[in-house]
Amino acid sequence: MGTKNKFHQTSDLAVLSISYEKADAETRGRFAFFDEHIKSFVNQIHEQDYGDAFVVSTCNRTEIYSTTKNYLRIAELYCDTVGVSLSEFLKYVNVLQREEALLHLFRVAAGLESQIIGDFEIVSQIKNAYHRFKTYKDFSNPYLERAINAAIQISKRIKNETGIGTGSASVSYAAVHYILNNINQIYDKNILLLGAGEIGQNTIENLVKHILQPKIKIANRSFEKAEKIADKYKLPQIDFDNFPEELHQTDVLIVATGAQKFIIDESNFPKNKEMLVIDLSIPNNVQKEIGYLDKVTLIDVDQLSRKINATMNQRKKEIPKAEAIIKEMAKEFATWEKKRKLAPQINHFKNSLKRIEENEMHNIHKKFHYAKIEDMELSNNLIQKITNRFAKYIIENPSRADEITKLMEDILDIHKNEADENRTNRISQ
Repeated sequence: MGTKNKFHQTSDLAVLSISYEKADAETRGRFAFFDEHIKSFVNQIHEQDYGDAFVVSTCNRTEIYSTTKNYLRIAELYCDTVGVSLSEFLKYVNVLQREEALLHLFRVAAGLESQIIGDFEIVSQIKNAYHRFKTYKDFSNPYLERAINAAIQISKRIKNETGIGTGSASVSYAAVHYILNNINQIYDKNILLLGAGEIGQNTIENLVKHILQPKIKIANRSFEKAEKIADKYKLPQIDFDNFPEELHQTDVLIVATGAQKFIIDESNFPKNKEMLVIDLSIPNNVQKEIGYLDKVTLIDVDQLSRKINATMNQRKKEIPKAEAIIKEMAKEFATWEKKRKLAPQINHFKNSLKRIEENEMHNIHKKFHYAKIEDMELSNNLIQKITNRFAKYIIENPSRADEITKLMEDILDIHKNEADENRTNRISQ
């Protein structure tokens, strides 16, 4: 697919969001988006010329970001791709457009819309999601590029300039915090982690940080990926296919896989085994019936999120500071967008000035047989300053942009000016 960069699409940003606010973990799981869905979804969007789109799918939310006015058609294509009905999708989805959509992206990247406020894992998930779509299909959308970069910068500033990240409270930390508070003599317990993705790696890091020489084993469908993490933390790994046997020796099971269906169910779970099972996956990768077994405690991401209220209360006090940063950078983005929309008029104005300059320099050279470099630099600076003033005026007065541009075109009509000058020169001679 060739590069698409249609001007009319760029500011038609829409977000279709399903999050923990309307849908519980089980419901969110039905709408989850996986890497294997990208090919079909992107192909359909580009073949039907619906602009550009990418999907962020995490444990707390699934969101479609698109640059098209026909967002309901995008929703329909999405539902066909993941195998759900559009009517079911619309029960849970929130739709935001243009400025509201952009502000939502900024707030999500800032961790303000996370189930755990200040969860900065989300910004890397947004970045990675966009990168996967961009590399799969060759498209370039300056608006989306700028929006994603602005979101990343907002996240960095909020992380560095506010205390909204005070106290570790990511989903992975919440899991470790729960383990530490509910399992006695954890240093002597066998821990098995299934899944070495981002959440799995963060969980391992927190376990190693808070438990002295923890007895952890790692398993992942990609052996090489698990091996890399195991080597980093000097931990043993097992073959993923052998995890059912390993469960017989497991006291704490952490599931951070990204499967589309259960990988832990009653058929592969040991009978009469006391175990804490923490399911960090969306959709759930542990069958909920496991939690009904004797001696088994099953915890999912929604339950973990409710157990860190103290940290959340402290972080909530920092929200106004974070929102001030978002407001500042949203204003900068709006200025960029206005300038971008008016770029053709600004460039035309500048080019008209340049043509007048070239004509004058030609006359000077013709009459005096020289034109100094300093003169050229001075005229270039003057052109830029005049252009900046013109740009500032039409950006601040968009309703008059066309009127002012037409007026300037009439005033700076180079062909008319040249004819008038030639006529004046003939009379003077």
